[in-house]
Amino acid sequence: MHRVQNRRPVQALTVLGVAGGSVLLDQITKTIAEDGLRDGPIDLIFGTRFVLTYNSGAAFSIGSGRSGVFTLLASVTVLAMTAYAVFTKQSLPRTVMFALIIGGASGNLFDRLFRGNGGRVIDFMELTRWWPVFNVADMSLFFGIVLMLALTFREERSARHSQ
Repeated sequence: MHRVQNRRPVQALTVLGVAGGSVLLDQITKTIAEDGLRDGPIDLIFGTRFVLTYNSGAAFSIGSGRSGVFTLLASVTVLAMTAYAVFTKQSLPRTVMFALIIGGASGNLFDRLFRGNGGRVIDFMELTRWWPVFNVADMSLFFGIVLMLALTFREERSARHSQ
């Protein structure tokens, strides 16, 4: 792993800024979706549409009806990842990666804890009829995981070339 100077305050601000921005954008778009989609979906192009749904499960509605379990898991995950991201030395790309994942998990956790949806997550973007409906928090999680995979592959490739 590359040596990184002591930059914990910068890391903490980066995690807070990126994760907080993700949660804020997620919650704003969900509020707009709840207000604007009550009368039904809005069709866009090529099967893409905005449609208001509530998900009590995880990604792809896995574990529907088990909102309490996902609330507990998300709470522990957010706390553990935040502590790890802030208190261990990380490169900027890794800090952003953790922040995106934390922000995505926190956005959906906010729905479960603080919105009057019975512990369900608001989803409203549908790309096609066969792909699950998702939200901004899901996109943040997705891009954080993609960044994690890219950084892991880059580090493995770099390690192989340095041997």
